[in-house]
Amino acid sequence: MSIRHGLLALLEHGPRYGSQLRTEFESRTGSTWPLNVGQVYTTLSRLERDGMVEQSGEDDAGHALYAITEAGRGELRTWFEKPVDRTSPARDELAIKLAMAVGAPGVDIRAVIQSQRRHTVKAMQDYTRLKAQAITALESGASQERDDVAWLLVLEQLIFQTEAEARWLDHCEARLIRISAAAGGTAASSAGGTAPAVTARAPASSAEGATGLSRGPRR
Repeated sequence: MSIRHGLLALLEHGPRYGSQLRTEFESRTGSTWPLNVGQVYTTLSRLERDGMVEQSGEDDAGHALYAITEAGRGELRTWFEKPVDRTSPARDELAIKLAMAVGAPGVDIRAVIQSQRRHTVKAMQDYTRLKAQAITALESGASQERDDVAWLLVLEQLIFQTEAEARWLDHCEARLIRISAAAGGTAASSAGGTAPAVTARAPASSAEGATGLSRGPRR
């Protein structure tokens, strides 16, 4: 997540102070990726060092204000125009967990997959309820329409992401079943053969693996 570019995008609307930037960032993203004030000021210091922002006096309450520079605007335009790089994907804890669970002594990979599927489907349902509320807020002409649109886009990304994760978990389980069955057949036909220790079961029922779209409150 680029906090650096997110802060530049907010500063393009005018000078802001640190806690104001944090509040606006979280409002725009529905607090999906919460920030602390320390992160904000550390990032602002680096942006100032790099000539992307500059201090711009104080507000009436004595807060130090920061403003974007022309170099910062150029950096921001480049960020918006350039695709997000996928050549070095971020580490995914779930993928690493399943990779390490395969063949791990005393680990039932079926249980790992089932537990994660339940959590993923619950998250998908929660995101869908939140999406419904965001759409209602937009249709009612709420005052923070820009933030509601931004939050809706974030929610839809999270919904697509959890849907894909649920499908991937189903695929992992089916893959393990096929591998286990093939290994069992090989073991039965060869003297003294032993099937690999891969434990899996048939995919969950449609009720357990459903994407259940019906979500709720926003922030």
